[in-house]
Amino acid sequence: MQPPHLQPVELSKAYRLLNHGPTVLVSARHGGADDVMAAAWACALDFAPPKLTVVLDKATRTRELVEASGTFVIQVPTLAQARLTQAVGTRSLHDQPRKLADTGVELFELEGFDQPFVQGCSAWLACRLLPEPHNQQTYDLFIGEVVGAWADERVFRDGHWHFQTAPGALRSLHYIAGGQFYAIGESVLVPGPTPD
Repeated sequence: MQPPHLQPVELSKAYRLLNHGPTVLVSARHGGADDVMAAAWACALDFAPPKLTVVLDKATRTRELVEASGTFVIQVPTLAQARLTQAVGTRSLHDQPRKLADTGVELFELEGFDQPFVQGCSAWLACRLLPEPHNQQTYDLFIGEVVGAWADERVFRDGHWHFQTAPGALRSLHYIAGGQFYAIGESVLVPGPTPD
């Protein structure tokens, strides 16, 4: 079932969903298998068409599904999903066939996209893999073109994050190490000219 507060985001603003450096969830589907993993190294790469990068270790099942299908989804998990994020980041579908059920991952689908989207996140970016075999093999670095973007309107609307007025449980996570995350902090507005 589609989340009730999900709204499309203009592709020209899709980079803003990642610009603040959150930990992300990466999901992929191929051959009847779905998987979700956490990734700390993801960032916006380009505006038009929007692109992003993410590091996917060779040992992960999610990476295999991305390479086989040529598609993936990047999600911004919330503070309410901290345990889930830690769990999918430390367990492998290779070893635990019930990984998604055991970690409490609930998936939904969006019309026109044969990809698994994770319930409860604050943003979703559907991506088409732009194959770069050297980067993928040498650096585990994957490039995706964003072909669809959505966000929870309670925390992202009018092309901007509104963490300061949203429920605290919707704050994004930022991974440090050893199971330690920070939730995004307070807004600081610097006066002066801005592009928008």
